[in-house]
Amino acid sequence: SIKQLDRYSQLILANSTAADTGEYSCWLQLCNGNKCRKDETKTGSTYIFFTDKDELFVPTPSYFEIVYLKPEKPAVIPCRVTTPSAKVTLHREFPAEEIETDGTDIIYDAKKGYVFQHPTSDHKGIVYCKAESQGAPQISIKYHLLYVEVPKGPPSTTIAVSSSRAGLGDRVHVVCTVLGEPDVDVNFRWQYPGQESGRPVIIQTFWRLIKRGIGHTTRISKSVLLVEDFEDIDVGNYVCIAQNLEGETTVATEVELK
Repeated sequence: SIKQLDRYSQLILANSTAADTGEYSCWLQLCNGNKCRKDETKTGSTYIFFTDKDELFVPTPSYFEIVYLKPEKPAVIPCRVTTPSAKVTLHREFPAEEIETDGTDIIYDAKKGYVFQHPTSDHKGIVYCKAESQGAPQISIKYHLLYVEVPKGPPSTTIAVSSSRAGLGDRVHVVCTVLGEPDVDVNFRWQYPGQESGRPVIIQTFWRLIKRGIGHTTRISKSVLLVEDFEDIDVGNYVCIAQNLEGETTVATEVELK
């Protein structure tokens, strides 16, 4: 529960468990009428360990997690502990071995987990953490480390059509494809002949991870526009707009009548 008092606010956490281990933050809200914003100059935070000898690792909802290794920024394997004094080691599943931590390129932070300061494709694979603290050692969930090397920027987009010349009654599908970072979502928008007049089309969007070269993983996102029973109104340009956090890319193709 949260109590708001005149001079301070109080968070009361009852029935706490190991899963509550983590950082707690608070900040001042500046309000003008119904609009409020966070005052970045007046914030506070603290990290709390909820010690549990039966749960040395902070519990997670899954038994397997993907961690993306990007050459331009550190990667974190989030095997956090509930007891800061616990001895934690990092292990590779295959070949079975302990991964040495030098305190420079690979470091352990009880509040974050293992941090790879300069990830490379040599680090890819399946790993797990082991913790010991006055009892039998405990094993964390497994982490699948995938190496990613994709240029940043607006989506790298291509467009293709099943046939640039279609006959009346044909089925025509147009495919818009984006290759990008595995954890970056792509949004698609379409412009097509007959759109303003309400011509019905079917649009399906999906994505999957693919391997490109040794140790490199890329996300391929696709949006497919399907026209059934091609008509005169369907002749013209089909435009796909792909957007991510870096910007958007527009590609187009033309379909003519046979």
